[in-house]
Amino acid sequence: MSALRAAYANGLHPREVVAEVYRRIKARGDDAVWISVRPEEETLAGLPDDPGLPLYGIPFAVKDNIDVAGMPTTVACPDYAYLPDRSAPLVDRLTAAGAILIGKNNLDQFATGLSGSRSPYGSVESPLVKGLISGGSSSGSAVAVSAGLVSFSIGTDTAGSGRVPAVMTGTVGLKPSKGLVSTLGVVPACASLDCPSVFSLNVRDAREVLEIIQGYEPADPWSRQLPRRTTPIRKIGVIRGDDHWTEVLTRLEDLGYELVDIDVEPFLAAGRLLYEGPWVAERWSVLGPFVEEHPGSLHPVTARVLSTGGGVTGPDTFRGLHRLQELKAETRRTWAEVDAIAVPTVPRTFTLDEMAEDPIARNSVLGTYTTFANLLDLAGIAVPAGTTSAGRPHGVTLLAPAGADGPLADAAERFHTGRAGATPYRIRKDGTLLAVVGAHRTGHPLHPELRALGATSAGIARTAAAYRLYDLGDRPGMVRTSGGASVEVELFHLDAEGLGRLLTMIPPPLGLGSVELDDGALVTGFLCESHAVADATDITGYGSWPHYVNARP
Repeated sequence: MSALRAAYANGLHPREVVAEVYRRIKARGDDAVWISVRPEEETLAGLPDDPGLPLYGIPFAVKDNIDVAGMPTTVACPDYAYLPDRSAPLVDRLTAAGAILIGKNNLDQFATGLSGSRSPYGSVESPLVKGLISGGSSSGSAVAVSAGLVSFSIGTDTAGSGRVPAVMTGTVGLKPSKGLVSTLGVVPACASLDCPSVFSLNVRDAREVLEIIQGYEPADPWSRQLPRRTTPIRKIGVIRGDDHWTEVLTRLEDLGYELVDIDVEPFLAAGRLLYEGPWVAERWSVLGPFVEEHPGSLHPVTARVLSTGGGVTGPDTFRGLHRLQELKAETRRTWAEVDAIAVPTVPRTFTLDEMAEDPIARNSVLGTYTTFANLLDLAGIAVPAGTTSAGRPHGVTLLAPAGADGPLADAAERFHTGRAGATPYRIRKDGTLLAVVGAHRTGHPLHPELRALGATSAGIARTAAAYRLYDLGDRPGMVRTSGGASVEVELFHLDAEGLGRLLTMIPPPLGLGSVELDDGALVTGFLCESHAVADATDITGYGSWPHYVNARP
């Protein structure tokens, strides 16, 4: 959002941004990201006119279980759709702050699922890796941000729907403490657990949006006034895992956090109660009458999940509630030792085809480290942590007891960016840091070449505002020049031998040179000879090669 604000300060008008947003949406075609998009003329007619507003001219979207006056709320079930005459308070707060609503995003039907593939409006694919699920249920909301269609979006999170899509799409997913943001105007999944959530490209933007939408709503029975914890996070409880997770733990240690091994089983046991205990009955209590009256209206997997709620008895409910209290008591031992815990956002990723093979069991895998958060009254934030050796994204989620939203976001921002305001990478002493602009990035055609040379991910960064980006056909060219801008790059660790071999593989007019990052650090990176871009299309405005590729017809 900072780049957009800077552009506005230099004369850009919101109508130009809106025109570009709709052009990008049209260019992506039928990507299943949207259930409804406001007519462009209507959006233009309602543009904010006060540049002093905190979110002036910032485009956003909301998940289609959130009411927007005059737009249908479908919850991804056409037969359930209704037309609200009032918007959810969180929507009113955003538009009053100057943000521009573009439309409503696809979701796993009735916000039941973590895959993004349970909707009659289509399955939403991650922009990062072809065929990869986007995660759910806030699938469209996360992809709208990841694909560069809006600056931020609002999802919801009951079992992990604001965090699983974040790891799948390379975005930040902020799940506030329960009751911090009102759920008025949100179709309930489990009313006692539901939280509106924020997707953005960085932690700073997410917390800025949270500051706008949070606040006590007296008419909301689930809204509450939480004391804000301000004590910084110093000790983080962790579990041990594979090489990629070990890298995450090393980065946390490098940032100065004390890591404490914890027993995660009480947390996981609480999470299993969500679908194996009485909370499925809470979903059924709201949706059961509709399901029974419209048996053919539901996605088959959604129907299977919800139908189990009808058989939960009163004694079952109390047994579940009592078991949860026992597990809360067990987890209090952990919170006596640490300020926060860090877990993988998901244990593994799946393609759309893999999800279709066993949708319920694999959904449970996706929720391993997410389903317990709201049951145990925790705040959470998910941030990208790089890519696996298979080229798939992985991420870390930080969790802490309710009220710790601020310190939790501080820690997440430090992890994501190395330090507040800098770039998200960690320099190692045993190799060169390589800035990759386009075709060698994760998920792009030449990335296997880089992996074969032994490159390992070091995160996403931005250059200093001194470069222009051009379309050379099958790859981009980045040139340092006056009047430049900041360009997103992906960083990799690569030893000297690998770097030398890479240099011999790069065809002209591309080569390797010194690239300046936005914190002043100089790294080795891909650059282009200036003569080669004389007639090339300048694509700097897209911010990165992936965003340009995703927007290209």
